[in-house]
Amino acid sequence: MGEATGSGWRRAGFAGAAIGVLAAGAAAGVAIERLTVGRSVRQKARLALDATGPYGALRGAPGRALADDGTALAYETDEASAGPLTVVFSHGFCLSQDSWHYQRAALRGRVRAVYWDQRGHGRSARGPEEPVTIDRLGRDLKAVIDAAAPEGPLVLVGHSMGGMTVMALAERYPELVRDRVVGVAFVGTSPGRLEEVSYGLPLAGVNAVRRVLPGVLRALGSQAELVEKGRRATADLFAGLVKKYSFASKDVDPAVVRFAERMIESVPVDVVAAFYPAFGAHDKLAALAAFRDLPALALAGDRDLVTPASHTEAIAAELPGADLVVVPDAGHLVMLERPEAVTEALAALLARAGEGPDNG
Repeated sequence: MGEATGSGWRRAGFAGAAIGVLAAGAAAGVAIERLTVGRSVRQKARLALDATGPYGALRGAPGRALADDGTALAYETDEASAGPLTVVFSHGFCLSQDSWHYQRAALRGRVRAVYWDQRGHGRSARGPEEPVTIDRLGRDLKAVIDAAAPEGPLVLVGHSMGGMTVMALAERYPELVRDRVVGVAFVGTSPGRLEEVSYGLPLAGVNAVRRVLPGVLRALGSQAELVEKGRRATADLFAGLVKKYSFASKDVDPAVVRFAERMIESVPVDVVAAFYPAFGAHDKLAALAAFRDLPALALAGDRDLVTPASHTEAIAAELPGADLVVVPDAGHLVMLERPEAVTEALAALLARAGEGPDNG
């Protein structure tokens, strides 16, 4: 390989690392402690972790919803014999429906539940619209509800981008919330003002990155294959970033960390680029009014660097019926890091939601 080719490949490696930061929900310029274990040992460890644990293995009855632009959205349903209630789970950016692994395992057979993959994520198609907006995702959620749960009471659960999706649904379809929604849960999400988040870094540096990042992402998205090679080449750095921005505790299971890493790295760089502008434009605080009279849960990890707990507190302040739960020693992927706390809070919400609007 010539010097120019090698230089381009190295640049792709650094670009891939930057995309890894974004995929984990951060910006750039993160200092990582020097890794002292040999690369071959780390590669073997990753392969071993990939072969262990049940994470991502839970499957339900498959279905497909068509968005209003024709995009195929994959969902799965876990059926239950008791009651008419359906719980719909919406996942976050660069994750998939499998991110609800622990909650899915705990709720199986106890409640009818729908888990879906946002467009461009998991098993769902990408769709023709780019950039992707949060409003677009709200319409996608409506299509999934129409296909998977066309009648009966609903509880809506959203993590991070999934919570923003729930807000967009309420803004566009307030009558659906009024007529059918009996409870809502926002997990590690934000109603807006994400431009104020520093990701644990100096805000001035983060703002400088934000100014140039959209253009950089567009350029990288046009060279997706090269950048994906860079992501693979910088796997060790990427793994460190995922852990830093997804988890807060030191005792998190390495297999869970690797599971999160696999979900995040599975999202192509051009999909990351297509979604990124949506977060700066996100402002759905007013949309929360649709849920004001409902049982609600607002939950976050106390050390979430991506959507800080203060954003969850802002959601709770808009919802008189909300239980505010701040989970100690937990980061952005709180449902994987502290699954018992999240599942317990969701179970309490379901109990409060009762048996639906027609049975109150």
